[in-house]
Amino acid sequence: MNESHSTGRVLVVDDEPDLLTLYELSLLREGHEVETAASVGEAWDLLQQRRFSLVITDMRLPDGSGMTLMHKLEEARRPEKVIVITAYGSAENAVEALKAGAFDYLTKPVDLRQFRSVVAAALGRVATPVPPAQPAGPLSESALARLVGRSAAMGEVRVLVEKVARSMAPVLVQGESGTGKELVARAIHEVSPRSGQAFVAVNCGAIPEHLLEAEFFGYRKGAFTGAQEDRAGFFQAAHGGTLFLDEIGDLPLAMQSKLLRVIQERAVRPVGAVSETPLNVRIVSATHKDLAAEVAAGRFRQDLFYRLNVIRIAVPPLRERLQDLDDICQALLERIARDAGVWPSPQLSVEARARLSRYHFPGNVRELENLLHRAVALSAHEVIEASDLGLPETLLGEAHTDGDALSAPARPASPSDGASDDSGAEPLPTDLAAYLDEVERAILVRALRQHGFNRTAAGASLGLSLRQMRYRMARLAITEGDDGPTAEAP
Repeated sequence: MNESHSTGRVLVVDDEPDLLTLYELSLLREGHEVETAASVGEAWDLLQQRRFSLVITDMRLPDGSGMTLMHKLEEARRPEKVIVITAYGSAENAVEALKAGAFDYLTKPVDLRQFRSVVAAALGRVATPVPPAQPAGPLSESALARLVGRSAAMGEVRVLVEKVARSMAPVLVQGESGTGKELVARAIHEVSPRSGQAFVAVNCGAIPEHLLEAEFFGYRKGAFTGAQEDRAGFFQAAHGGTLFLDEIGDLPLAMQSKLLRVIQERAVRPVGAVSETPLNVRIVSATHKDLAAEVAAGRFRQDLFYRLNVIRIAVPPLRERLQDLDDICQALLERIARDAGVWPSPQLSVEARARLSRYHFPGNVRELENLLHRAVALSAHEVIEASDLGLPETLLGEAHTDGDALSAPARPASPSDGASDDSGAEPLPTDLAAYLDEVERAILVRALRQHGFNRTAAGASLGLSLRQMRYRMARLAITEGDDGPTAEAP
C-alpha cells in the first residue's frame, strides 16, 4: 500500500470510551485508517492479525499498562512506533516510556493540535521516501565510525547512539570539554531518520544574554530597533531535524523558563509575534557541568533538567580510555593529512606513542588533535618523533606497561581494596550483603546531604531515578537528617 507521509494505519488503545472516540475521530479527519482496543489483550490480538504504522496507548489499562504492550512489541521485534499517553504530572512514567523506546508521549488532558502534530511526526518518519533518511549501512557506519575507540566505554556510547536515534526522546550528552559531545550529537542525527533534515548546533554560552530570545525563537519585522525584516531562529531552522544545544548549563534562568515552554508546547512564538508556530524538532543538549548540582544550587531549573535528561549519554575523558589512544591518533592523522593534501599520512613512532600515553590530556581529544596538527606541521619526516610533540617531561606521568589497560592514572578506591591484598590489615567482611548495604547507605547519605536531602537531585548525581532513590532509602531505612552511626562510614 502506498501511503503518503502523513497518513497510515493507527491502533489506539484506551479504556475510556469517550477518549477513544475523540482520538479516533481526530485521526479519521486526518485521513488515517484507525482501529481501537480497550485493553492490552485486545490490542495484542489486533496486532497479531495485521501490521500498523503506529500504536497510541494509554499508560494505565485494565489488564496491564502501556509499558506491557511496548515490551511485547519489543520482544516480537515489531516495527510499530509507539506514542504513550500519561496522566498529568506523571513525568516519571513518560521518561520511563521514552527510555523503553517510545517515539514520544502526550499528557492528559491531550491537546488535539499537539496530538495531530506528534502523530504526523511519527508517521512521517515511517513512510517519507527521502533517500538520505534510509537506515542504510554505509550512512550508519560512517557516522558511528567517527566515534573512534574499542574501549568498553566508547562501545556503550555507540550502542546508546543507535538506540536513542529511533525516538524523539531528548538526549543529554555529558562530558568534559573536548571529549566530543557535538560529535555524539551529530552521530545521533546522522543515524536517525532525520538525517536528511537540518542539524543546527548552538553554543548557548557564546550568545549575549540580550540576544538569546531573538536568536533562539526568531523575530518579526519591527519587533525592536533594527528588526527590519522577519527572521527565523534556531528552532525554525531545525524544523524537521535536530537542534543541538551545546553548553546548556550556561543559559540564564530567565531563558531556561522560555526554553522549557517551547519544549513542552512543541511550538515557538517569535519576538513580536502574537501566535505560536508548531514545531517538529529533536532536542539534543550537552554540558560539561553537573546539572544535578546546578539544580541543587538554584542555578538550573529542575523541571527543565527533567525534560532534557530523559536519556543521558556520558562521554568519558580521554585519560580514562587511553587504550583508544592509538586508534584516535591514527584517525586524526589521516584526517589532518587528507585536509592538508599530504600522502601517505604521517605515523607516530613507538617513542611518540609512549610519550602520549603518559600525558593527562586535560583538554581531551580536542587537545590531542591540536597537538598532532602542530606535530605534523613541524615534523620534516613521515614519522613523528617524541621530540615533535612538544610535551616536556614535567607534564608527563608514570609510564604505562604493555599489560596495563592504559586507563586513567588513578581510579577511585573501592571498599574491597584493603581486603584484596593478603598483606593488608583490613580483614574480609564476614557478611558481604550487610557490608555492601552499609557501603551503599553511606554513599546515599553523603549524596543526600550534599544536595540538602533533595532526593531527586541526589539520585540524579548518582545516576538513579526518583523511584530508585525512594526504594533504596526505604530499604536501608534512611530518613531526612539521618545522623545515625552508620550514616558516615561503612
